[in-house]
Amino acid sequence: MAGRTIRVVIAKPGLDGHDRGAKVLCLALRDRGLEVIYTGLHRTPEQIAETVLEESADVLGLSIMSGAHLVLTEKVLAELSKKKLDDVHVLVGGVIPGADAARLEELGVAGVFPTGADFDAVADRIKELAGG
Repeated sequence: MAGRTIRVVIAKPGLDGHDRGAKVLCLALRDRGLEVIYTGLHRTPEQIAETVLEESADVLGLSIMSGAHLVLTEKVLAELSKKKLDDVHVLVGGVIPGADAARLEELGVAGVFPTGADFDAVADRIKELAGG
């Protein structure tokens, strides 16, 4: 990764229409030296995986406020796998009950950040995962 900016895609899967937090996160990550691509609202798992591929992302952040984080994350991970993007690290943030965090990690998620998570902690985890 030396000499290359870490690329992060932030995505809003499903019908969740709450994106203020995702937009603020994008700005916070940008301010911490990361290149951030925001997908916008209502993206399908297929669209998200395609964006990750097209943007050569190192990390994918899923922002999910709807409560459908387990189902949506599984679907996105399956789409990433179909595109042979298993080396892309996935983080999940939003309204995530503590009991579900362990399940998300079992699925292969590299970090879970509930609502109110510290932006420095998110950026530090991304940099750690991407070798920056």
